[in-house]
This record gives sequence, structure tokens and C-alpha cells, in this order.
Amino acid sequence: MKVCTITCHDVYNHGASLQAYALMTHLEKNGHEVEIIDYKPDYLGNLYNLKSVDNPTWERNIITKAIYLSLKYPGRVKSLKRKRAFDEFTRNNLKITKTQYKTNEDLKKNLPEADAFICGSDQIWNSLHPNGKDPAFYLNFVPSDKIKASYAASFATDSIADEYKKLVKSNLEKLDGVAVREKSGVEIVKNLGIEKAIQVYDPAFLLNKDEWSSIINEEFNEKYILVYDFDKSTLIEEIAVKVAKARGYKIYTINVDNPKYADKSFRYSGPKTFVSLVKNAEMVISNSFHAAVFSTIFERNFVIVNRTEAINTRMRDLLTDLGIRERLVGKDYDLNIILKDIDYTNVSKILSEKISKSKEYLSNILSIRK
Repeated sequence: MKVCTITCHDVYNHGASLQAYALMTHLEKNGHEVEIIDYKPDYLGNLYNLKSVDNPTWERNIITKAIYLSLKYPGRVKSLKRKRAFDEFTRNNLKITKTQYKTNEDLKKNLPEADAFICGSDQIWNSLHPNGKDPAFYLNFVPSDKIKASYAASFATDSIADEYKKLVKSNLEKLDGVAVREKSGVEIVKNLGIEKAIQVYDPAFLLNKDEWSSIINEEFNEKYILVYDFDKSTLIEEIAVKVAKARGYKIYTINVDNPKYADKSFRYSGPKTFVSLVKNAEMVISNSFHAAVFSTIFERNFVIVNRTEAINTRMRDLLTDLGIRERLVGKDYDLNIILKDIDYTNVSKILSEKISKSKEYLSNILSIRK
């Protein structure tokens, strides 16, 4: 069967790239021909634009804009190293449609050729961002004679604003299957009056640690803590420094420009290096959902700190599901709990059952006859 997936696959985020790869790879291993729709609306395509002005205050006139761009230019040129690493991963590992689409209407006018369409995973339905309000991410462009379903789509929050409920409900009702990544997502869908939602696990879990290991080849010759921090969190820094001191580990960071407390930074590295760093870490300290996912896959010790943005249901639901809620910490953390090794015996049993159900859902959806 020919399957097209649509997700935020090319936004220069480790988790986004890797979950897109995982769903594609799992479907291929089950005999399907898969392409990821190259959907790049304007709101997703401006990250590495050297001429973009992110702060409207500097757009007042040509002079202020020129000053802004000249100040930003050196850092932006340097950051292109990271873009190249992600572009290489996309080019070598993701099968993308030849046609690039900018809008839902573009997709309707030139529908990608496929028997089935799957939207997801990651935060494609997060209405705090434009993608959560975009009908394309709800498969609005797909006609009713095609299979269309979500897999592990995430709202990322506990609720959605009233102004978006009509859009979400009208599109979800037309899906053949609604599978979301968090229990909180199931409740959101139920509160819209739709009863068919189920919870499945992130696509990264569809591949085991050996399958992930097969795409990487980096090794590191010292014991280290990996810090993956989106907020420049003082709490993450505090915990990392204390753990490093208690255990004698180095501190590596992957998405921060050489913080003073770190021994080594991998700021400009791509998704494969991210997987390698998690696999080989003694401990992972992060506020990233996918840091928790890959730490679990490789059975690493880890601790997750809540984000400043209101998107923490993802981490909370996952760790609660796996019976290790204590790995989600706040300012009142207990260092002794953080330093205690995670017993993965029960976690592995829970995970095995959840992954089996997730795979079964995909198999059933793609068996629908239309």
C-alpha cells in the first residue's frame, strides 16, 4: 500500500526529524511504500532566513532593520552549520515527496498519490502554534475515498481554546482513526463529543534500541551527563552541576551555545548525534519530551524538568504511564532520587504492551477497505 504521512518533519528539531523517520521506517518494515509530504507553509519555513527580522520593533525603517540584521548576521551564518547537519539527515534518511506544498489548498489541487494518509506525530495539533490551526495537519485535503487517520498526534496541552474547537472537531470527525500521543489528548477529543480517540505511543518507540543504534556510529570516550535544554533553565544547570560533582561526570550540551557550566557543546550537530549522545550518556537532564523518549528506549538514567511554555502534559503523561513520574522534577527536587538508577524491569513490561497496541492500531487502520 502507498502511504503518505504529514508532520512537522523539517523544523530543525531533533525529535521532529526522528519521529518522522521512525513512522516512515516502521511502515516500510511492514511492507508499505511511504513518502513524507513536503509540507512547508510559510510559518514553518523561516528559521534560517538570514534576512528575517524576528522582533517587529526593528522593522520601523530601513536603518533599524539594517542594524538588526548586521548584529544578527555573524550568529546566523554560524548557525547554518546546524542547518546543514539537519538537511543532510533529511536528504539521506527521509523519503520526501518531489512536490513541495505551501497550503492546504495546494494539497487539494495537487493531491499526493497514495492509498492512505496519516497525520502525526509530534505537536501537529498544538493550537498555541500555527500548525495546530492549519487544516492540512488534520488531513482536510484528503478525499473521503482514501484512508485517513492520525497517529500519535499531540495537542501538547490539557485543553484547547474555544475558538479552535469547531475547526478541530469538524476535521477529526472525518478521520477513519484518531490516535493521539497523550491521555490528555484523548480527553480533549472526548470533550469535543468524539468517542473514537485512543492513545498510542510516539513513533520513536516503534523502533527498538538496536534499530536506532544501526543508524549511528559515534562513540564518546568519557562519562558524561547530556543536557538538552530549550529554556536556558537555571534549574537544569543546577541539577547538572550537582550530579556532575557527585558522580565525577563531564557535562555535554546539545542545543545551547557553550554554556559556562558545560565541558563540551554539540550545538551544531544533527539528529544522529543526538541519538548517539543519549545512547552513551550516564544521565540525561532535559526539558524535552523526546529526550525522555530516547532515554527510555536506551534505558538511560534521566530527569525531566518542566518547560516554561505550557506544553508539559506530554512529559507528565508519558512518565506517569511508565510508572516513573518521580523523574519529572521541579524546584523542590530530591537529589538522592535523581541519583538513584531507574529500574527498567517494570518500565519495559509497560512499554512492550503499549508499543504492541500502537502497532496494532496502525495495522488495523491500513487494513480498512474503501
